[in-house]
Amino acid sequence: MQYFYGNKMPLRVLDEADFWKHQEAEHTVVIRELVDHLEPEYVELLKQWEQAFSQTEGLVRRYLETLIRSGYPITYGFYRQIIQLVCFCLQQSQQFISFLNHLAARSKPIRTNQTAIVVLNHIRLESEYFIGVAQVIIRG
Repeated sequence: MQYFYGNKMPLRVLDEADFWKHQEAEHTVVIRELVDHLEPEYVELLKQWEQAFSQTEGLVRRYLETLIRSGYPITYGFYRQIIQLVCFCLQQSQQFISFLNHLAARSKPIRTNQTAIVVLNHIRLESEYFIGVAQVIIRG
C-alpha cells in the first residue's frame, strides 16, 4: 500500500479497514473448519469473533458510503470519526491476535496439528500487517 493519497486518504483507509475486517471474519471460519475436534468453547469464541468482525465491517462500510456521498473535502469532525474508527479496528485486531496466541497455546487440537499452526501463524501475520498499516495512517 502506498501511504500518500492526498484528500483521498480517508477513502483509502476505510477501504483497507473494510478489506481486513472481512478477512479476519473469514479467518475465524477457516480455523473452525480446519481444526477437527476444536474445543466447543473455542468454536463459540471464534463465532463471536466472526460476528464482531462482521459488525465492524458493516460500520466501516457505512462510513465509506457516507464519505463517497459527501464528497470532498470532508469536515475535520468526520475525519476525526474515521480515525477513531480505524483506532477501534486496530485495537480489535490486536485483541484478536492475543486470542490467536491463547488458542495456539491452549488448544490441544491446534497444538497437535502442524497445518493448523502454520495457518494460525499466517492469520496472525495478516492481522499484524493491518495493524502496521493502521498505525501509519493514524500517525499521519
